[in-house]
Amino acid sequence: MMRVYLEGIGLFGPGLQGWAAGREVLAGRQAYEPVAAPLPPVEMLPANERRRAPKIVKIALAAGAEAFAAAGRDPAAVATVFASSGGDGDTIHEILSTLASPQREPSPTRFHNSVHNAAAGYWSIASGAKAATSSLCCHDGSFAAGLLEAAVQAVESAEAVALIAYDVPYPAPLSEARPIGAAFGVALLLSPLPSAAGFARLALAMRLGAPEYSRGASPALEALRRNTPAARCLPLLAMLAGSGGGEVMLEYLPDLALEVAVTPRPASGWEDVA
Repeated sequence: MMRVYLEGIGLFGPGLQGWAAGREVLAGRQAYEPVAAPLPPVEMLPANERRRAPKIVKIALAAGAEAFAAAGRDPAAVATVFASSGGDGDTIHEILSTLASPQREPSPTRFHNSVHNAAAGYWSIASGAKAATSSLCCHDGSFAAGLLEAAVQAVESAEAVALIAYDVPYPAPLSEARPIGAAFGVALLLSPLPSAAGFARLALAMRLGAPEYSRGASPALEALRRNTPAARCLPLLAMLAGSGGGEVMLEYLPDLALEVAVTPRPASGWEDVA
C-alpha cells in the first residue's frame, strides 16, 4: 500500500465549475445540474499561445492552476503527470479532414496540438516549469493510471507531484468509434509527506479480479462518470467532498482495479493518524 497526502484539487466539468462549487454537489448538499460549462480563460498563457490553445489544453490548465492555488505551491517547481484517454480529438479531426480534402496541407499549428503531450507543453510555457513531466494514456483507465503514476513519483522522489487528467468529446465521425460524453478536467496536488496544506491522505492499493467499481452518487453523475474517462475520479471526489473517509474502487485494467482509501485530516493534525 502506498500513501500520499492531498493538498489541492482542481475541477472542471458540466455543472462542476471549480472545486468550491463542485464539492457542494458531490457532497449532496446541492442538486446536480449537468449544464455545460463555458471554457475557462487561460490568462497564465502568453497571448500567442493563448490564441492557439485548443479546448482540451484550456481545461487542463484551468484544473491544474486551481489545484496549485489551493495548495499554495509554485507550479514552476513541481513535477506533473498528465493523463488523457486519447488527447485532442478536435485537432485530429481537423488534420484528417484536411488530408481528405483536395488541398492536403494541414496547418503546422495543428500538428503541435495533435501530440499527446500538448497540454504538458502548454503548461510548461504557462508556468515556466522545468520539473519533470509525464503524459500517459490508458484508455478508460487513464485517471487511475495517472493517479498511480503521480503517487509513485511522489513517494520515490520524496517531492510533490501534480496529476492533471482531462478528456473532451470527439467530433463526428470519430465520435462514432470513440464516444466521450462531456468535456472534463481534474487535478490533484499530491505530497509524499503530511503538511499544513494536506487535508486528506490517500492510500493506494491494486486489486486483482473484477471488483464492483464505485459509482456516481446520482444517475446524472453516474452517467458522467461512465461516459467520460477522466470523470472516473468522481467517486473519489465525492468522498473527499464529504466529511468522512472510506474506500473507493476505481477502474484501471480489465482484471486490475485501483482501490483508494481516504483518511481526512483530523482536527488535531496528522500526528494522531497511524
